[in-house]
Amino acid sequence: MKILCAVLPLVLSACTSFPELRIRSVEDFEVTGAGGSAAWAGTEWTPMRKRQADGHPYDARFKLLYSQTGLYVLMEGSDRTLTTTGVKDNGMLWLEDVFEAFFWTSDTAPVYFEYEISPMNSELPILVSNDGGTFMGWLPWNFDKGRKTRKATAVVGGAKQPGASVQGWSAEFFIPFALLRGLRNVPPTRGMRWRANFYRMDHDGGKTTQWDWAPVGPSFHEYEKYGVLLFD
Repeated sequence: MKILCAVLPLVLSACTSFPELRIRSVEDFEVTGAGGSAAWAGTEWTPMRKRQADGHPYDARFKLLYSQTGLYVLMEGSDRTLTTTGVKDNGMLWLEDVFEAFFWTSDTAPVYFEYEISPMNSELPILVSNDGGTFMGWLPWNFDKGRKTRKATAVVGGAKQPGASVQGWSAEFFIPFALLRGLRNVPPTRGMRWRANFYRMDHDGGKTTQWDWAPVGPSFHEYEKYGVLLFD
């Protein structure tokens, strides 16, 4: 747990505690959807908190790594049904089963990057401008070559198709620093801190259950409450 007791321009409280996670540097590798690379072996899972006490009896967790070129994220959770219709890229993925990652690279401006990925490997990468809870997401331009994400998903105990009965699913994705150009503290250097949060949403049986890493209130966009990433 990290205690931030400083004058931050966007944080009203003088002393607030946030979860902290150290990120190890590695050489680049290919994503498989299930964390098949040996690079993940030395990194422990970080659990996520279920936000509804009466929610689905599933768990959720994630891992992080970074290289000279970008961030690697691995997220997984137990499940019973893939509640998804196969919404395409850039759609409203959060209305179905989804993993989400938010990266606030500098607390000097209310702008952060949000990434969502569905069991069917559809993605939503947006830059969010958030002015006191009034926010807008902007899709990337020239989203190809060195600025394009790499992503894959995998399913355990069933078929990777909408409505399938499963035991769980995972998502592995790479966010290139080139995609985040224009944000401050990009690329990160050793010892640098970013703020971030990680979420899961599951909609089995018409009931929504949510998970988070850094506890937030009703909105996932309460960026002042995000946790701290420390780049080793």
